[in-house]
Amino acid sequence: MLLIPLLTLAMAFIVINSPRIRTTSPKCGLRIGLDVGNWNFRFLSFGGAVPYRPAQDLAFAVARFFQRGGTLQNYYMYHGGTNFGRTTGGPFISTSYDYDAPLDEYGLVNQPKWGHLKDLHKVIKQVEGALVATDPAISSLGSNLEAAVYRTGSECVAFLANVGTNSAATVTFNGNSYNLPAWSVSILPDCKNVVYNTAKINSMAMIPSFTRQSLIADVDESLSLGSAWSWIKEPVGITKDDAFTKPGLLEQINTTADQSDYLWYSLSVDVKGDEPYLDESKTDLHVESLGHALHAFINGKLAGSGKGNSGNSKVSLEIPVTFGSGKNTIDLLSLTVGLQKISYALHQNYGAFFDTRGAGITGPVKLRSAKSGTSVDLSSLQWTYQVGLKGEELNLPSKDSSLWSQSTLPKKQPLTWYKTSFDAPSGSSPVAIDFTGMGKGEAWVNGQSIGRYWPTYFAPNSGCKENCDYRGPYSSSKCYKNCGKPSQQLYHVPRSWLKPSGNILVLFEEIGGDPMQISFATREVESLCSHISESHPPPVDLWNSDSKSKSHSSAPVLSLECPSPNQVISSVKFASFGTPHGSCGRFNHGKCSSTKALSVVEKACVGSKSCKIGVSINTFGDPCVGVTKSLAVEASCT
Repeated sequence: MLLIPLLTLAMAFIVINSPRIRTTSPKCGLRIGLDVGNWNFRFLSFGGAVPYRPAQDLAFAVARFFQRGGTLQNYYMYHGGTNFGRTTGGPFISTSYDYDAPLDEYGLVNQPKWGHLKDLHKVIKQVEGALVATDPAISSLGSNLEAAVYRTGSECVAFLANVGTNSAATVTFNGNSYNLPAWSVSILPDCKNVVYNTAKINSMAMIPSFTRQSLIADVDESLSLGSAWSWIKEPVGITKDDAFTKPGLLEQINTTADQSDYLWYSLSVDVKGDEPYLDESKTDLHVESLGHALHAFINGKLAGSGKGNSGNSKVSLEIPVTFGSGKNTIDLLSLTVGLQKISYALHQNYGAFFDTRGAGITGPVKLRSAKSGTSVDLSSLQWTYQVGLKGEELNLPSKDSSLWSQSTLPKKQPLTWYKTSFDAPSGSSPVAIDFTGMGKGEAWVNGQSIGRYWPTYFAPNSGCKENCDYRGPYSSSKCYKNCGKPSQQLYHVPRSWLKPSGNILVLFEEIGGDPMQISFATREVESLCSHISESHPPPVDLWNSDSKSKSHSSAPVLSLECPSPNQVISSVKFASFGTPHGSCGRFNHGKCSSTKALSVVEKACVGSKSCKIGVSINTFGDPCVGVTKSLAVEASCT
């Protein structure tokens, strides 16, 4: 059975309601509504960079779908989410399931993607009557150029597409000339006026930011912040009454029944008795595991760790170990990081024979004398097993325990539980916890698991591009950001889980960290931006049923709006009309720029919740005659 992760998310279906089933041709028979899974892109993996998909490409895919006769659009995902608890849908999928969705993990709009798609579906809805009444007449306008016309009665709707990836093209359609950017679709609700083009974003962009504050408030700096924390050491190895012994190495998923991420494998060996030929001071431990990670302890001390990755979850660990005379204990803690995920060519984790893929230490487990090279296979011996942790059995995340210690706070120590109390951050902005300083583990707020954290698993240094070209077919490796940084550093805490004060945070740290470095972060908007050219279509809102028979000749408009009801635009960081370039947060003036752009924008916007500015030489003058000009603005709200 395919397990679907329990997320804060939504799969959106944008539907055109067809009043009847239509025929396409005698050969094809009936045409019914098509269902397409349209990926905003994909999940984030621990150890991977953050994937994203440009709004222009996503809009292109949607517009092409309706252009060619589609009737239902399925987004995966339209609302990003969070893999709270242990609900992540596959090995190494991160706690964040933001998915670069139009509505992000925190429930806020992801601009400009949200606005660009909103405009697209508004246009599609306006021409619904023609789209559901007939099939498109598709014709070629040239190489990689195509027109699709829906005509019924007095209605005529056209889609003009340039599926070339390199350059714009000028086409003639119904006696008029149209410029089509590469990899774009223009929509003409009246077969005459362009109301929307997928490559030209009218929606504003936002730069999200996270404002950090200390986890512990109002603490005298002369006091150790460690006094606000309590801790419990998780014992190494077998400590629970339900432990059991079996010969050989057991597969983890079937053994734990997914009741815990953790499975202990424990074995006692007599260096001078059972294996007298092993040199106790020069011995290597070799462990092979199906994944996803493991920690090896020799006589209660951490000797080494290993982890897999999203492409290959298997772990091969080779570490030098030191034994003493007589009995020695080998304790291997194997752990999973989610059990299933969506199937890709290189990442198949469900379907036929999924149950045979397994997890955990299936061997071999060997000891090898570094001096003589002689080895012994321990795989078939009598191993003792324990499902889960002692702290899980005691329900430390939710119940009080007399075991919590307030003595000197241990830092950088493996297998440690931490607990503290805190007040909720002020305001109403979404909340996250920054786990900088911690290694790997799980966190609970007021008994609710906010998921696994793993800020020490960094993305590769290569593979990211400052500007990802949206043109051309999309692939799983096309657009990444955050290279060389933790795959996930911030972890969502729903406001509904928090009280004004007296909240309890519990952590289980596997590999060692410093909880004193943890901080809160509230999600804010650092900047609003928009970049609109004279060649952009006017706002979609200007086109309605009353104006369909009129010329759609209004000028493009740049719009800004603060995201919160009680905010106003407080400053304009950048404004340029002419040939500005760059992206939100990195705009620069071009070779020509109007001298009054900043003052015009400040007058129109500062002090208001929202503002609209016509993008034309009538507003700003003409700083460079004969050149298509644009207006770029960055502003902030308070």
